Amino acid sequence: MEMIPVGIVVITILGVMVLFNAIRVLREYERGVIFRLGRLIAAKGPGIVFLIPIVDRMVKVSLRTVVFDVPTQDVITRDNVSIKVNAVVYFRVVQPEKAIVEVENFLFATSQLSQTTLRSVLGQSELDEILSQRDKINRELQEIIDEHTEPWGIKVSNVEVKQIDLPIEMQRAMAKQAEAERERRAKVVHAEGEFQASQKLADAAAIIATNPIALQLRFLQTLTEVAADKNSTILFPVPIDVLEPFIDRKRK
Repeated sequence: MEMIPVGIVVITILGVMVLFNAIRVLREYERGVIFRLGRLIAAKGPGIVFLIPIVDRMVKVSLRTVVFDVPTQDVITRDNVSIKVNAVVYFRVVQPEKAIVEVENFLFATSQLSQTTLRSVLGQSELDEILSQRDKINRELQEIIDEHTEPWGIKVSNVEVKQIDLPIEMQRAMAKQAEAERERRAKVVHAEGEFQASQKLADAAAIIATNPIALQLRFLQTLTEVAADKNSTILFPVPIDVLEPFIDRKRK
């Protein structure tokens, strides 16, 4: 049996390796940015991509949405309150060529930009505004970050402020303020109830004044309610109208 020369075997192995490196398969959410002798050619994919060995170099870029947690930042608000805030940023690559060429590391760059923007925007807002208008703050953060990342081929779809940590002194002050507000509302509701009750009593008095029989009927109804309870002693007030005939007779 004739032996295969070693040189042919080596050439065959090298050819298989070169062919293997020349063919790349990209998934649906991946794009390959092709550089030929250092010059940008295009972004290709998904599917099979053919590269010229030694001449072409490909950088993979994912087009899926990236969820990035912004680390907790120390922020001093416009009304001089020190708080700790963290957020989450949702973004994705829409132009792979720019994401590779225009910035060295688009993930790190977006992270640093998100941190500085978070401190800047919240530092220009008061604490009450941050707590009550969080949707407005989120929209402002999203617009600013998206505007700065657009030259990098990155689209920021959403920014959400996750948690706001307040100093203990501020938490106590806010708790006292909330308690005072609840007491104020309770007093207002009670006063409104008393006012409405007084109006109803005034209306009832006006009706009874025009029709004395209504007063007697109400008197009898009250006696029925008192008699329903198991009382040992019942005070029975007699209306003056009932006693007037006897008083007139005595006077005569």
